[in-house]
Amino acid sequence: MFDIAASLLAELTAGRTVAVSTVVGVVGSGPRLPGSAMAFTDDDRAIGSISGGCIESDLYSVGMGVLGGDAPRRDEFGISDDVALRAGMACGGDLSVFTTTVSPADSEARAELERAVGGEAAALALVMEGPDALVGRIITLRDSEGDDSVDAVRRRVRDALAGAARAGRSGIVDTDCDGTHVRAALIVHVTPPRLIIVGAVDVAAALCEAASLVGYAVTVCDARPLFATTERFPAAAAVVTAWPDEYLAETVVDQRTAVCVLTHEERFATSAVALALSLPVGYVGAMGSRRTDRARRAALREAGVPAEALARLHSPIGLDLGGATPAETAISILAEIIAERSGRGAQPLRESEGDIRAIDRSAALLREPPDTIA
Repeated sequence: MFDIAASLLAELTAGRTVAVSTVVGVVGSGPRLPGSAMAFTDDDRAIGSISGGCIESDLYSVGMGVLGGDAPRRDEFGISDDVALRAGMACGGDLSVFTTTVSPADSEARAELERAVGGEAAALALVMEGPDALVGRIITLRDSEGDDSVDAVRRRVRDALAGAARAGRSGIVDTDCDGTHVRAALIVHVTPPRLIIVGAVDVAAALCEAASLVGYAVTVCDARPLFATTERFPAAAAVVTAWPDEYLAETVVDQRTAVCVLTHEERFATSAVALALSLPVGYVGAMGSRRTDRARRAALREAGVPAEALARLHSPIGLDLGGATPAETAISILAEIIAERSGRGAQPLRESEGDIRAIDRSAALLREPPDTIA
């Protein structure tokens, strides 16, 4: 739902109630990731897409029915369903879609949409099964209570959503509360993952552009003000003139953060790598020849960097793609970051098995069958 947040807010601000169909489960290679949504207005307009045209016509009928007073509903589409023949779905995956309405009066839902549009983290829960008073409702972390008969259920869902938001992971809560079965999709919108590039070099410029395209908020850090400029790195979210180790020591990072030390100044590189390896980041890579790498690792061991930390270092940085230019080198680095993030082996797809599209464990998008969040 957060992928069409801006469009939804425009409709709600105009005073219109919309029907929203959200992907809450995927089996196989679905056309869109779970959490994706499309909406329908009462003047026959569609907003967004969740299957590239495969099932939109069916969802239009569902959406208009819910707008007209039908109960919120969950529908299954896929190759194992007779609906697939009517919908023409040929993507090889099964989709579970939940449709409900969002109105201008849903202030808590609007607030979460506004946070997402503003670049902030946001979270909401779609109640798919449970007390009639809650089915189809959107519950947020700031949701207000008021109905004693369902407050316990609301609190249970809200607690699960709080856990999902803290972890930055979406999921499904499937539980019993006071004898009532409750099932809700927990949709978490996280801020963009960070990529910190140490060294304002030519490869850094190419990596900055490539990483920005795939959703990273890139920071370029270099102690030299002549090179660390926004003109040289227009795609960067931030360009910082500072000693790299000092900047790394004070900036905010998490497990989704990647640090790439690309500077050619080894006196800066070694200290930056040592500090990066002490941080709770998901990826640390350093540029250099194999000879430089051997010397750097020896210096890091001498500086007291533990062996288990050194084992996390990707150096020489990047996958062996045979690239030579700065742009090709940037692609090999970004490919290694993506492979590390997803836990995949980076081999050709024709030689691998399972889902083609891996799930980003840091973003933790919804899957079916879901993990249960108690």
